[in-house]
Formats: sequence, structure tokens, C-alpha cells
Amino acid sequence: MSDKLTEIGSILSILQSKASEPNRLGMSRFGINVEDALGIKVTDLRKLARRVEKSHELALQLWDTDIHEARLLATMIDNPADVSGRQLESWAADFDSWDIVDQACNNLIRKTPFARAKAVEWVSRDEEFVKRAGLALMAVLAVHDRGADDNVFGDYLDLVWRESLDERNFVKKAINWALRQIGKRSPELWKRGMATVSRIEDLDSKSARWIAADARRELSRVGRERGWE
Repeated sequence: MSDKLTEIGSILSILQSKASEPNRLGMSRFGINVEDALGIKVTDLRKLARRVEKSHELALQLWDTDIHEARLLATMIDNPADVSGRQLESWAADFDSWDIVDQACNNLIRKTPFARAKAVEWVSRDEEFVKRAGLALMAVLAVHDRGADDNVFGDYLDLVWRESLDERNFVKKAINWALRQIGKRSPELWKRGMATVSRIEDLDSKSARWIAADARRELSRVGRERGWE
């Protein structure tokens, strides 16, 4: 008999027992939206996730509580094969914090058959956290989607350049993240990434200057270390 947690009530009781106001205040200092947060560390949520049954229905129930940590946990226990495009759009409409976005993309969405398409679709949306989700998907797919052709990410670089005038903090940081991860994927993408950095440097924008300077610094180091220069 499985001793995994399967009841939403039991899981919520455990989450409530781990609530910490000092941690919640600390999360806020890192720019996390804590309006519905309990103040539980991600490391503790991952430990809890190992005790919870992998379940699509349970993940949906956790998400619908609106509790920040319950939603993070949902991204850890959902089954990618059961995720629908409709679910992703529903969750994207709820994105309200950069950590929810990044955890959802890395823990779950990148493993679904919708990941590549959503990266392109969401980066073209105007909502700050939906756009970040598109960029976060590009970044995590660059690391984990080993079967993708380099041209997929070459196309992403054009979108990264297009969005580099966006001055919103959580968008510009995700643009930088995507650019760096794509540029580190292969020698060819490193060259294309550096060319994209040069294109971004030509843009008249404070955001673009920061993105380009930070990406050039890291990609130049990687190029030297891997002999790609």
C-alpha cells in the first residue's frame, strides 16, 4: 500500500504548519508576490513533493487554492502527459510572481508537448509574467531539450532581440537569461548568441544595454573556456 499523501486537506494542513512570517518577508525582499504566500522555502516544498502522490487532479486542486506554495507544489506533482493546452492558458492567466513562472516552466511545462509552441506564443503576449514565461521556457528548453535542432533556438534569438526594449524588470532579466542559456547550448548558437548581443547593443534602451553587457560578459567567458571563440 502506498503511503503517499493523496488528500488535498492533509496537504494543506502540512503547508499551513510550515508557514513562516520571517520567510514570507524574506521572499518579498526578493521581489516575490507574497499576498497569498505562507513563507515556505522551495527546498521544503520539494521534500514535501516527494511525499505527495503524482497526480494531475491533485495538482489542479492545489492550484485552485490560490495559495502561493500550493501552486508551487502543483507544478512539482502534476503529470506532464496529462497537461492540456487549456490548462496552461488557465495557469498562465494566474501567473503573478516570477518564482511561480520559473518553477512552472522548469518543473512541468518544459516536459509537455506544448513547450516549444508556448515559448513563441507567450513571448509575444503583453502581460509581464506571461511574457516572462515564454522567455523562461526558452531558457530551460535550451538546457533540457536535447533533441531540438539548433535552428529552433536560433529563431528564439530573433524573438529575444525583438523584446529587448522591454524595460520591465522581470521581463528584461528573463530576456538576459534566455539569451545566455541559448548561447551556451552549442558552438553555433554561441556565435549566433554573440551576434544577437551585438544587435541588442545597437538598441537605444537602458534595458537593452544592461541585457547586452551582462550577456556579453558571460558568453565571452564561456567562449574562452570551451574554445568557441
